[in-house]
Amino acid sequence: MSLNKVQLIGNLTRDPEMKQLPGGATVTNFGIATNMTWNDQDGNKQEKVEFHNIVAWRKLGEICGEYLKKGSKIYIEGRLQTRDWEAEDGSKRYRTEIVADNMIMLDKKGENSGGSFGGGAERSAAGISKGGGFDEPRAEDMPEEKDAAPAGAKASSKKDEEVKVDDLPF
Repeated sequence: MSLNKVQLIGNLTRDPEMKQLPGGATVTNFGIATNMTWNDQDGNKQEKVEFHNIVAWRKLGEICGEYLKKGSKIYIEGRLQTRDWEAEDGSKRYRTEIVADNMIMLDKKGENSGGSFGGGAERSAAGISKGGGFDEPRAEDMPEEKDAAPAGAKASSKKDEEVKVDDLPF
């Protein structure tokens, strides 16, 4: 048995880039930053920032492209995926990204109107989807570019559910 599950809360580092692929599928790419703070041995506050690449497919990708912007605070749930390709210079390149299954906007009302979007059938009290039924994109939906070939999951939308950060189970 294995598990490939990622849950992050962070802020978008750039506006989402939404693309319509020749097969009709929508793919949206964006980045989020998360941070961790702690006190070192001398009692000085330390902070480390991590940057994560996110890929959202189909309806979830459309929603992310339409409603998110640089600085938006979101909860994202998905799975890790690593792609590899050969660069023009012949070197092997790798990119690890999070393929989004669910997304919750955490900004206060009026900032970016909080809401939950994803593809699960069963929902917890926090509005986070459980379960799935996500399909991999078809080969004809995949981009031709060597450096921009994200793969991911299909998602449908759940609109206008308010979720408070205090309600999240972590």
